[in-house]
Amino acid sequence: MRTLFVLSTLALLAGCASTSGGKPIPDDPFYAPVYPDDTSINQPPTGSIYSEGKANSLFSDLKAHRVGDIVTIMLRETTTASKSANNQIAKGSNLNVNPLTAAGAPVTINGNTLDVGYSDSMDTSRAAGSDQSNSIFGQISANVMQVLSNGNLVVRGEKWITINNGDEFIRVTGIIRPQDIDTDNTVQSPRVANARIQYSGTGTFADSQKVGWLSKFFMSDWWPF
Repeated sequence: MRTLFVLSTLALLAGCASTSGGKPIPDDPFYAPVYPDDTSINQPPTGSIYSEGKANSLFSDLKAHRVGDIVTIMLRETTTASKSANNQIAKGSNLNVNPLTAAGAPVTINGNTLDVGYSDSMDTSRAAGSDQSNSIFGQISANVMQVLSNGNLVVRGEKWITINNGDEFIRVTGIIRPQDIDTDNTVQSPRVANARIQYSGTGTFADSQKVGWLSKFFMSDWWPF
């Protein structure tokens, strides 16, 4: 019965592993670029240098500010976490009862005095510590997907790189303020609000670093033993 339970559980987990969410793929519709509307205005030539219908005219802003514009996000993420704990417990007790006396003489049984002595001590010390650090540096260009009512820009983009037996990709989403965009149309990633930065890979090399579903089961809370 026990063997049947274990086998049934493993079969169920195998089915879940094969039908749950797919792997990241290039050209994901969620990260598809958007294109600005055609706002060109048919105007008769006047000989003027400035033309309202030109998107990149002499007086236009080179920084992203409209849907479909592109802004380069400079990835400068560094996180460091450190945690330590120390516990120390010490306890001691001591009890002594002097020999019993009667009429000024010790009371004995078979020549042995009646006295009691007890002593104990406990000392427990525990220490634990953990350190973790992560960093990512690079850059990725993203599309302006939406201009909010307060002028902030919702940006989203991805970059795929094919290397040998697999693909590596960087994805980023978030909200930026136009004031935080530098003159060269770049913005530092720490200034991206609600940022979601994903750097991972697919293929043989990436799969070799993953734990199999059976190992996950034995290391999970579902393992009853």
